[in-house]
Order: sequence, then structure tokens, then C-alpha cells
Amino acid sequence: MPNLPRSSRPFALGTLVLLAGLALPGLSFADQPAKQAFGSVTLPTGGVPQVFGSYAKGCVSGAVALADDGPNWQAMRLSRNRHWGMPQTVALLERLSQDAARLGWGQGILVGDMSQPRGGPMPSGHASHQLGLDVDIWFTPMPQRRLTPEQRETQPFTSMLDKSKFLTVDSRKFTPTAAQLVMTAAAYPDVERIFVNPAIKKRLCETWTGNRALLGKVRPAYGHDEHFHIRLECPPGMASCKAQAPVTAGDGCDKSLAWWFTPEPWAKPKPADPTKKPPPPPRPMMVSDLPPACAAVLAAPANRSVSAAYKAPAAPAETLEDAPGTVPDDLSDTAPMPRPRPAN
Repeated sequence: MPNLPRSSRPFALGTLVLLAGLALPGLSFADQPAKQAFGSVTLPTGGVPQVFGSYAKGCVSGAVALADDGPNWQAMRLSRNRHWGMPQTVALLERLSQDAARLGWGQGILVGDMSQPRGGPMPSGHASHQLGLDVDIWFTPMPQRRLTPEQRETQPFTSMLDKSKFLTVDSRKFTPTAAQLVMTAAAYPDVERIFVNPAIKKRLCETWTGNRALLGKVRPAYGHDEHFHIRLECPPGMASCKAQAPVTAGDGCDKSLAWWFTPEPWAKPKPADPTKKPPPPPRPMMVSDLPPACAAVLAAPANRSVSAAYKAPAAPAETLEDAPGTVPDDLSDTAPMPRPRPAN
């Protein structure tokens, strides 16, 4: 596995908590907004990889880096420094990239965001991707000629939708090979969920002739028309990882999918009652809102045996694909459906 080297010295949870207790009075990690605190860290901790908390409220210690380039992959948007994760996430990407090339998906895959060096909330974009167990795969095949670092910052996303119609897949873009790539990832045992745009889920429901049980892993979530989001399950035996509820039985080609194509999710919200005092603006998530071990992860020494990810000049402005306010990608099957943003 062509990972960057990690420190071999273990960093036990008890040591992390002790360090946090020593560091917090001076550094006040717990009093910092979590997005800023984790977004400002450029290197992971050392030690054995471990996650703490949930996909949308947690962190990771001992993360490993996905190499910027592999035989069948390239990492995109390098300036974000979001290509860190658990070893099993990197191993999955190596496997998927090889399978993609065999399927004829260009030379392999373009890898979008994984997690930050120590996980946690990101300054912009995702609600999840906090444990090193989430990764976005672009719906753009890896080209034969490798992209330069500059091109990786500016390469546009490719939507799989026909934007002239309501929630409709563009068959010229979402090809049978693209469908095979999504379902190949769904077949991996350690993949728990895959998030795609509802129109893509609908197309898979209509056309997929392989193992229909695997369709249950593919969940509809608005905003995932330019990439698909793979979520790995919690590592076996790691009690510090808070798992989601199991995926609902069945192929998911039911009323939960049909909901997205009704007027209900697109209805305008009711106007506020002028007689009632408006609620206060939501408080930003603080480090103290995360599992206690996450403050310790922030306080832990950096693993300087790894190299920081490539730092390009300024990254381009956030796109609709990952702009704040889009539907969060930490959906569970039991959570109420959020109101999606209409396509434009």
C-alpha cells in the first residue's frame, strides 16, 4: 500500500485525554469553534489509527494520507488538505481505482474530499467526512494524460443531470459504466452507504440488473450529482466509533425515493409568525461539543514523519456541489428528510 509513512509509536486514548487536560487551560481547545480548530491543523497525530464519535460529530487520530498520485487514481483539490483517512479507506480507494480501470472508467478514478488530518468539522462544505471513513469519487474518469496540480484545482465538476428537466439523469453522461462503478463500490463488504442524487438512484432502480439487494446501500441525497459519496462502516471492534443505524432492508426503490419527486420537498417554507420572537441564530459547533477525546486529538503532537499535502495557491471559490447550505451528506435512514435546494 503506497501510503506515506506513519509514526510507529502508539498513542493511547488515556494518554490523549491526559494531554488534553494539560493543554486545554492554555490553549482553550474546548472553547474554539470546531471548524476553525480542526481546519487549521495541517498534520495528523501519530500512533494507531482510531476514530472518535460519529460521521458528523467526531475526529480521527493516527490518520494516513492518500498519495496524490497512484497507478489508477489522482487526488483532486489538493490545496484543501482533505486526503486523510483511516487505512481501510485508503485501501478501498486503491481497490476501487483498479476496478474502475478494468471497467473502462478512463484510467481510473479522481478522488475528491476524504477528511482533514485530524478529521473534525471542515471550514466549508460537508457536514460529515469527520472520521476518515467518508470519501467522494468524482463522476469524471481519470484522463489518460495526468492532471497537473494546477489543473486539479480548476478542473470543473461534471453533473450527471439534464439540467433542462426536473431531476432527470443525462444518459449521455451517466453511462452504464458509471452505474457499474457505483454498484462495484456498493458490493464491497465494508461499504455501509453510498450517497447519490435522487435522479441517479432512480435510474439505478430502473436499469440495474445485477444484485438488487446492493441497491439498498445506495441512498438518495440532493447535491450528489457530480460525485458519489462512499461511507465505510465503523471499524470492527472500535467502540469509540458511533455507527449509524443499519440500512433499511430492501432495494430502496420505494416511497422513500418517490418522495424526492413530489411537490413536498420543493414547497416554500411557511413564513415566520410575526408575533413570535425569531429564534436566535444557531450556535457554531464547538470543540467541547465533540467527544472529549477530540480535544485531546487537537492537543496531541503532530506526526512529522509524514509530508503535508500539496499546497497550491488559493483554491477557487466553493461551488454549488459543496457550498455551505446544501443538503448534508450525513443522512441516516431514520432522520427526517431535509428540504433540498432546487437545481438551477
